[in-house]
Amino acid sequence: MSGGAADGAEGAGYLVLARKHRPQTFDALIGQEAMVRVLANAFAAGRIAQAYVLTGVRGVGKTTTARIIARGLNCVGPDGTGGPTISPCGVCEPCRAIAEGRHVDVIEMDAASNTGVDSMREVIENTRYRPASARFKVYIVDEAHMLSTSAFNALLKTLEEPPPHVKFLFATTEIRKMPATILSRCQRFDLRRVPVERMAAYLGELAGREGAKLEPEALALIARASEGSVRDGLSILDQAIATAAGATASAEEIRRMLGLADRARIYDLLDHILKGAPAEALTELRDQYAAGADPAGILRELAEAVHGLSALKVSPEHIDPALSSEAQARSRAMAEGLAMRTLTRLWQMLLKALEEADQAPSALMAAEMAVIRICWVSDLPSPEEILKRLEAEGPAAPASGPSAPPPSGGGGGGARAALALAAAPQSAPAPLEAVAPQHDAAPQDLQALSALLRARKELVLALEVERGLRPTRFEPGRILFAPSESYGGEAALRLSQKLAAWTGRPWLIEPDEAAPPASAAPASFAETRAAAAEALSARLKADPAVAALLAAFPGAELLKSAPPSVAASAAELLPAESPPLDDGETPEDLDAYGAFDDEAP
Repeated sequence: MSGGAADGAEGAGYLVLARKHRPQTFDALIGQEAMVRVLANAFAAGRIAQAYVLTGVRGVGKTTTARIIARGLNCVGPDGTGGPTISPCGVCEPCRAIAEGRHVDVIEMDAASNTGVDSMREVIENTRYRPASARFKVYIVDEAHMLSTSAFNALLKTLEEPPPHVKFLFATTEIRKMPATILSRCQRFDLRRVPVERMAAYLGELAGREGAKLEPEALALIARASEGSVRDGLSILDQAIATAAGATASAEEIRRMLGLADRARIYDLLDHILKGAPAEALTELRDQYAAGADPAGILRELAEAVHGLSALKVSPEHIDPALSSEAQARSRAMAEGLAMRTLTRLWQMLLKALEEADQAPSALMAAEMAVIRICWVSDLPSPEEILKRLEAEGPAAPASGPSAPPPSGGGGGGARAALALAAAPQSAPAPLEAVAPQHDAAPQDLQALSALLRARKELVLALEVERGLRPTRFEPGRILFAPSESYGGEAALRLSQKLAAWTGRPWLIEPDEAAPPASAAPASFAETRAAAAEALSARLKADPAVAALLAAFPGAELLKSAPPSVAASAAELLPAESPPLDDGETPEDLDAYGAFDDEAP
């Protein structure tokens, strides 16, 4: 049924099919029978909600449905005595005014351009006034998800308890962006995509009314390209009628117009891929590209073909209606000869190829690389097949000579070579002897613990232990320490985990509840080492030889001192019978004898 808007605009210029054939009644709305049935029962029982939210993909009829509901609410019938109805007459003044978009009591808002709270305050203010001439004042908010949070919040109270003469109709494609507080105050209808068969029949009917002729396969191609959107389907049909220029639009013309490849040639390309023939597959791909097909579109067509074959293999009745009888027969034969794991592998690789096509500098290069890659793995055997082949070959025999190099060539050859290599007899490897893991010796005291940490390059842990750990009890596997601000449970946990891994035994490192107060706590390793260095320096400074040197050189300082295990005095460091220092030799060279650094690390 043609819309009233078309009648009002007649002679004012050409109207696209989506506007010219906009449904004006629910009988003309296709694919939404469930919603129409619920609304019909609600109108018949007088249970009309205060607000409705209509959601669905683009072009399925959300705004159209809202306008039909507005007409049904305000229709008075041809004689002016009618009430709310699901089938507006289209004759009375409210019906004609709403259809032409000039009714003062039906306000249609575009939320994308009226997102702020000020626009919503104006709506709320106007709801206080009764309709000027209609039965209900109806607000149609299109793209409602674009409203701001403040605008939604301002509408909450009015939407929950609106005046009896006000109805709200929200239309949105992004229902997830609508606040739950709004949705809870509305009745929700999810408009469905129109099936391909129903869409093709509808487009064929409109084409006949427009005096255009299209092949059934061409209509099926348009219906499939619309993806369930009636508006998209009508836009493509409008373009197809202009392309045919009065003649019958063929499927080949529609494919060229949409940048689609011939489905028969898609099956040819898929057949080359499945045979592992990259040269023939590339030739077919480039021929389709030269004929006007988009490379990314070819990959999408391949993915659709693989999906169709997979669905057909599961359910023989699931056949694409857009295919010709020859293509349907060919797809059935291909589905019977392919394993599901092969189809699944192709599907995953084609999805990856589509992602690469969007990122590659050239879609053609991405498509060619994808075809080559798929050819090489097209007939690659599954792990189950390789295992069965190996089991059938029996026990492996020792290799009698050098292995032959793998053959080069197409994808099938590479896959078959992989299978041959996997199934070839090979010498059994010698069993490996169990090697016991090597563990470090458990440290017996703080000095051994510090040495282990530094040997393991755990310098942070080493500094924490040397400066903060004050053990009250130290034994392999257990350390009790006096808690302090510089060392606590977190550092102890890290140390116990490291020691357990290195020594192969659990370590319990925990605070000692009976530890003395901080002033009487045991010294840390750094403090003990500093005290030993100071004591050794004092002993050396008291030595007559060192005292004589310091006196002979005013301002000189004793920077390094040998530990007691190396020398007891400075005289022992340089005994009388030892030769004098060579030119260039310094006292620091004595570090080779184990000089001790008294500075903190």
